[in-house]
Formats: sequence, C-alpha cells, structure tokens
Amino acid sequence: MSDSTFCLVLRLAGPLQSWGGRGQLNRRDTLDEPTKSGILGLLAAAQGLRRQDSIETLLGLSLGVRTDQPGSLLRDYHTVSDYRGRPLPSAAVNAKGVQKPTSPPKYTHVTQRFYLQDAVFVAAVNGPTDLLRTLVDALRSPAFPLALGRRSCPPTQPLLLTPDETHRVDRDALWPGQPLDVLHRVPWQASDSHRASRSHRKTMPATVDLPVTVDDDHGDDIRIDVPASFDPLHRGFNTRRVRQEWVRLAAGDPENSQPDHDPFALLGW
Repeated sequence: MSDSTFCLVLRLAGPLQSWGGRGQLNRRDTLDEPTKSGILGLLAAAQGLRRQDSIETLLGLSLGVRTDQPGSLLRDYHTVSDYRGRPLPSAAVNAKGVQKPTSPPKYTHVTQRFYLQDAVFVAAVNGPTDLLRTLVDALRSPAFPLALGRRSCPPTQPLLLTPDETHRVDRDALWPGQPLDVLHRVPWQASDSHRASRSHRKTMPATVDLPVTVDDDHGDDIRIDVPASFDPLHRGFNTRRVRQEWVRLAAGDPENSQPDHDPFALLGW
C-alpha cells in the first residue's frame, strides 16, 4: 500500500458535544456533525500545539465522518450582568482602547449555547503514515485536555478505535484504506438504547444505514470549516468540498455496542 492509504479512527462520543459553525457572541449553535476545525483542534491539543503554533502539517489530512448516533439538541440559557450593578460594556472602544458602556445602559445580556446530547460519531483521518503514527501516540498520551468542540465537552473512552487482528497492519493500529472504505468496516458504535430505538419490531434488523460525509475535491457540498490558524488574533476559515454517502453495517452484534451514559453510575445510584 502507498503512504496515504491508512487511517486513524476516532470515536467521538460524550455526554455533550458542540461543533460550532458561524455564530454570534450571544448565540453559539452546534452543527449536527463534527467540523474539520474541531477535529484538527483535538489532534493539535493532543500533540501539545499551542494556539499560536503552525498547524500546517495537519491541514493536509483528509477526513470522513460517520454519524452512528445523532443525539438530541440541548439549549443552555444564560444571563450575564455586572455584579457591581454597572451597565455592561459595548463592543465599541474609546481612543484608549477601553470598551465603552452600552448606551442606553444595558444591565442584563442574554446568551444561548447549543449542544448535542449523547451523540456518537466515528471519524476516519487519512494522511501520511508517519504523521498518523505521531498522532496515535499523542492521542494515547495527550499533552493538553481533549474536547469535543468546546472545552466543557470531554470525550468518553475509547477515543481511539483500533482494528481487530484480521485488519491490524502494524503496532500503531492504523486501519488500511481510505476514509470511506474504513468507515464501511468500523463496527456500529451506538449505545444499546439507541440500537433498540432503531428497531420497530421485536428483533433488531440485520443491517443499519448510516450517513457519512467525506472530503472530496469534486464534491457537491462546501463546508467553511478548515482553520487557517487557531491563533485568536488571526482566526479564519477556508473552504473544503465534501460529498454525502451512506454505509450499510451489521446491526445486531452486542459486543460492538457502547453502554448508555449514566452520570450517577460512579456514585452507585
């Protein structure tokens, strides 16, 4: 196989995820699947790259994302005010660069954040084998805490999915093939309850069809989620082309399912 025919595979799952597109300060939406910016940010954090560091080596990675469990939308409602009772500052600044107060005075600001609850995605990341090996090592011992789009959204384990012995290619547990090929082979990662909800009969269907988004220079859809930099002072995004596919997987193997999220399990409740 050539140097670019391997993938590392991520299982992106947790109580909350938030994959922001374009948003305003008072409203932060989430898309219904992980963004390339969010996944590259996770990989950069694992490597220990700081926001001002170059991410050039990561920008050439190719991505495929499969939605194994779409989750549900959560709205987090906030109000913001100054504890001293002063008017909130506005976006405008004076000649000294200090924010001006709102005019007329505004004492309470409403802000909303949106999250995906109990969603599960599988991401196949394709690139040069040496780089993928470095990323695998970093994911196994990350330099910085990892997050699913926002810092408040840590991933559950396992994060890194390894192939079984019949598909194992080397000690780094990379999967052979391009992202779409690999996403045809990674077992369904949905929880038991989600599997049951997909069945309208007493027995589970033999197969399940799952949506996939893959990078494709000739794809019909355009996403504006390729980061130019993670530097807060030089934020910007470029476009990529993608195409939508479906993959059909075996549905009934209980060994591949994941336990339902139970936040009180550690307390014995």
